[in-house]
Amino acid sequence: MSAAQRLREIANGFERPFWVANISEIFERLSYYGAFASLALYLQEKLNFSTQQTGTLTGLFGGMVWFLAIFGGAVADKLGFRRALSLAYFILAAAYFLIGSIGAAWLAPVRNAVPLGLFVGVILILPALGISMVKPCVVGTTARASKDNVRQIGYSIYYTMVNIGSASGPYVASWVHKHMALENVFRVSALSVFAMFFFVVIFFREPRKAGDAPPPSFAQVAKNFVTILWPPRFLIFLLIFTGYWIVFWQQYTSLPGYITQYIDANKGVAELVLITDPLVVIFLTIAVNYLIRKMAPLHAVILGTVITSLSWLILAFWPTVPGAVATLAVLALGEITQQPPYYAYISKLAPADQQGIYMGFAFLPLGLGSIFGGMLGGYLMHHFAEVLQRPEMVWYCITGIGLATAVLLMVYDRAIGERAAGA
Repeated sequence: MSAAQRLREIANGFERPFWVANISEIFERLSYYGAFASLALYLQEKLNFSTQQTGTLTGLFGGMVWFLAIFGGAVADKLGFRRALSLAYFILAAAYFLIGSIGAAWLAPVRNAVPLGLFVGVILILPALGISMVKPCVVGTTARASKDNVRQIGYSIYYTMVNIGSASGPYVASWVHKHMALENVFRVSALSVFAMFFFVVIFFREPRKAGDAPPPSFAQVAKNFVTILWPPRFLIFLLIFTGYWIVFWQQYTSLPGYITQYIDANKGVAELVLITDPLVVIFLTIAVNYLIRKMAPLHAVILGTVITSLSWLILAFWPTVPGAVATLAVLALGEITQQPPYYAYISKLAPADQQGIYMGFAFLPLGLGSIFGGMLGGYLMHHFAEVLQRPEMVWYCITGIGLATAVLLMVYDRAIGERAAGA
């Protein structure tokens, strides 16, 4: 097939809902990662939370997204993609606006009536309600609004849109923080997804395709929790791999505050550094996965864990802005080394009739890693940086956790990994 023919296939292979959903995904990711990039600074500098409280709350913000995503497919199926997607963007707009307004006078009566930590924690969970519906809607639309001959390209386009938004979010947050008040980062996020609410309502049409299997019901999702408990090999793997995400999420839970307090206090610098990871993912994913194509999936997961873990030593030895950029560049190499093999390994681990269940719960380590990583990062920053005045020790500890995770994965591989994956 000639290049011209392939281009015509692509041009004619996607229905309008595909483009509407995937374009909206850029702005959803922009809003999320823009908010995430500035959240730790906002909690500590504007709302006067301690380092430990900041870590816990930031981890909660990131973690709840992945837990609620398990139920998002059932909600989207119940409402339909058009209603679920538009509702999701409306919820997100309200949630980000509330985050940016936590210190506003009009919220003072509610803010003063309950403990501030509880008040902020509840508000930080709200974005997860919207994001949990966006992912199944966009992925489902990509499947339904793509012809069979271009569906694989459709998922590649989706992945590209996600990373464009992920890279744009911290850049926008950096610009807003530099030129405006920090709380306006969240208001810009709110404006971005609010625009997507109207975009979806006006242009999106419900995609339909005969033979599509509906997402599981709420009752089925609840039963699926029991499925992963026994036999326990899958749960053991997920719990071990949570260590990887504890290490990974430090770039959002601990690094922004570390940069501001110990490297460069100029506005917008910390957020700008966070562009590094998604840019490396965009440009090097194909090349890295070509290099590791013959490696066993679990071995690639272990290698990626080691690379990501060792990346933090760069910052420990070179505590500068270039050092932070180099750290996240190497961290991203570890991410793209393990991510595709991770899903490939889980697909081998799952029984033939439970592929959907296993893939749905593949996101659990991301949520657990964010929550526990936020709590741990906050404690380490307080103990080593604030009390002992040895901030570099934070990154030694984080590296140790990652390397311990890699060792446990090796033990798992030798003990039950190959047998579990049917090798």
